[in-house]
Amino acid sequence: MAPTPSALSRRAPKPGFSKPIVVEPGIRAEAAARPPYPFAAIVGQDAMRRALLVAAVDPSVGGVLVFGDRGTGKSTAVRALAALLPPMRAVEGCPYACDPAEAGALCAECAARRPQGLAARTVPVPVVDLPLGATEDRVVGALDIGRALGAGEKAFEPGLLARANRGFLYIDEVNLLEDHLVDLLLDVAASGVNTVEREGLSLRHPARFVLVGSGNPEEGELRPQLLDRFGLAVQVATPTDLASRVTIVRRRDAYERDPAGFAAEWAGEEARLGRQIVSARERLGRVAVPDAVLEAAARLCLALGTDGLRGELTLMRTARALAALDGVQTVTLDQLRAVAPSALGHRLRRSPLDEAGSEARIARALAEVLG
Repeated sequence: MAPTPSALSRRAPKPGFSKPIVVEPGIRAEAAARPPYPFAAIVGQDAMRRALLVAAVDPSVGGVLVFGDRGTGKSTAVRALAALLPPMRAVEGCPYACDPAEAGALCAECAARRPQGLAARTVPVPVVDLPLGATEDRVVGALDIGRALGAGEKAFEPGLLARANRGFLYIDEVNLLEDHLVDLLLDVAASGVNTVEREGLSLRHPARFVLVGSGNPEEGELRPQLLDRFGLAVQVATPTDLASRVTIVRRRDAYERDPAGFAAEWAGEEARLGRQIVSARERLGRVAVPDAVLEAAARLCLALGTDGLRGELTLMRTARALAALDGVQTVTLDQLRAVAPSALGHRLRRSPLDEAGSEARIARALAEVLG
């Protein structure tokens, strides 16, 4: 079970809102005190880095699953991504960080106050850990016992899903997550709304987040229902070339010796990646997907026998986001080839007549369909 922070920073609640969220749970105090490892300093793992950047540009892709060996930078990359993301505008005092510009996505309290005007502030994009041992109350929220006993008020204590709204919900060792939490996440991920019916409470609040999971396949498989909810899935492996291993060790050692100095050394490259994400988001709505690319995506899914149409939709969205990152206005077959393994690899049916791995099957289908 992940450790619980010994103390949470608290502030007096504003009228009409339960107490605001100040400290993200699941983040150790010593980790919060130093800058995260720079995303730009990660060596190799191109598929993982590309998938995380795509999810940052277009959350509708549907989240990222990273499976692979221990010590391959999975958790490091997810936490490093948070530092790249530009801050967002949120309603002042809202426990769900509602966007004042999105009237249709406001919580009930913000919607009621909107006619009088909503004060806004700039806040970091939340990246919230969901520990494996978290209780259901901690995830969805529950009655605020302190206010119930002290003031006799029936107030809501927001959970992790509230904290993750408009941000990222990260689950390490996601394949070991308890079934009842998996079922809960499936419901919320599909609707974007968390419904709480317990202890005399009845409320709904927005819970739209990018789900990011990591794990080691040797410790167990992921439930098919949850696996299908991830838009992209990538496999990471321990580098086998000497130069990469030496570079990784050298950079990690430099970071451990002087985290602030190492972060400053990479600040320029981090800023460049941050600007690239912002530009890609602005460009995304103008990126065209030609019919020929859509037809190629459909032919590819047919050749691989994927179920439903989620494969084509994910391919289209991912290729479009990658094109935006590349700075081009039209999706090409090059983007489709680049994202096909991560968008389709976890959607393939197992065939007893074909012992090839998913990457080999996709490569073969790409050669047959696209030439």
